[in-house]
Amino acid sequence: MISQRERIEHISRRARELWEREGLVPDREQACWDKAVEEFESGKLTAGREQPGADAAGDGGADR
Repeated sequence: MISQRERIEHISRRARELWEREGLVPDREQACWDKAVEEFESGKLTAGREQPGADAAGDGGADR
């Protein structure tokens, strides 16, 4: 189990990744934070890494 601090740090990093992927649009910060929380709480992401086979962007990797 991870600490609350580790949880927040992980969510913060993931939210930043999502926000950067969306082009750093000013009004999208909260939506990206919420998505990162959702991913973390659903188990798609664990502290430090994605679960194998999880596509957090939900697009099948189309942007890679």
